[in-house]
Amino acid sequence: MCNEPNRPNQNSGTRMKYSSHPGYRPGTSRRQALKSALTAGIAGMAAGAGLMSFSGVSFAAALSKAQRDAMSPDDVIAMMQKGNERFRSGKMQQHDYLAQKRASGTGQFPAAAILSCIDSRTPAEILLDMGLGESFNTRVAGNICNDDIVGSLEFACAAAGAKVILVMGHSSCGAVKGAIDDVKLGKLTELLDEIKPAVKATKYDGDRTSKNAEFVDLVAANNVRRAMDEIRDDSDVLAKMEKEGKIKIVGAMYHLNGGRLELLT
Repeated sequence: MCNEPNRPNQNSGTRMKYSSHPGYRPGTSRRQALKSALTAGIAGMAAGAGLMSFSGVSFAAALSKAQRDAMSPDDVIAMMQKGNERFRSGKMQQHDYLAQKRASGTGQFPAAAILSCIDSRTPAEILLDMGLGESFNTRVAGNICNDDIVGSLEFACAAAGAKVILVMGHSSCGAVKGAIDDVKLGKLTELLDEIKPAVKATKYDGDRTSKNAEFVDLVAANNVRRAMDEIRDDSDVLAKMEKEGKIKIVGAMYHLNGGRLELLT
């Protein structure tokens, strides 16, 4: 771009004209000031209008009751899968957490309830590109199931209206490795005992140790399936809702290498 000739009077006039504008910062040009003001205006509109896109930027507000109730369980599952695709491709929505906080302050309408591992690399909301108020989340080492968790899931679905229960295990799970190795460590010992049935149930002719990544992941997948069965067996409420088509209970494995969410069959 060619440099414009010096016009002291015009330049000083421009500064005076835009210095009081919300988008103005000292040293910014007229074009930069307008761009900043336009961006701020779009963000303000998005905060009150839910989800909005402009120039590839998305501003997501909290999920409303009408939006959640209009979705089927399959719609919710598809929403989570698309969110994971955005996460993997680096094209996640730009969430307006302040707008979500304001919108969800007087009520919450999550579409899903997620049971996942405590592992620091597996925060479901981020991996599935979900915002505040979109999912209930319970996390425990090895994504095991117990009475307290089942009760929480009953609240999420029967009382609060969630449409999907997702049990999410992950590759290279430390809790699964501990169960395979028969680790003994305080209260952790009892937790790992909950995973051992999945170890025994996993048919595998190769090296059945925690050093074998393939075996570890097969056990982790079976541990997910076992948790799903426990939810159905331990909760007449949730089993009935699933039979009536009101909810779906699904399992998945999250792959640390690559970030892919794989639904289990």
